[in-house]
Amino acid sequence: QIQLSESGGGLMQAGGSLGISCAASGGTFSDYVLAWLRQAPGKAREFVGGITRDGVSTFYIDSVKGRFTISRDNAKDMAYLHMNALKPGDTATYFCAARRGDAILRHPSAYDFWGQGTQVTVSS
Repeated sequence: QIQLSESGGGLMQAGGSLGISCAASGGTFSDYVLAWLRQAPGKAREFVGGITRDGVSTFYIDSVKGRFTISRDNAKDMAYLHMNALKPGDTATYFCAARRGDAILRHPSAYDFWGQGTQVTVSS
């Protein structure tokens, strides 16, 4: 059973860049589709983007497309979310999540394994 742990959140000014990481353990990382999701205070958890098991394909929601990049290194059991041109609306707790299978699915309930989350705060 895979375990996930995020790191690298912080406080940034609008327009800045930040990278957060997701470390996996306890399973074969390449067996899992990996997604990043976020949750702002008082709001539902939101899918941000995902990456296929082999790292070849990614998918992003429109609001982050062109600003966020998801990548993974299966040899290191790591995934990454690099965020550019940050906006105050990006402020949230960011989670990495994993699911077995091949499809990047948008609904949070599709993901069986979750990290504890890391806070990203963007000030204006």
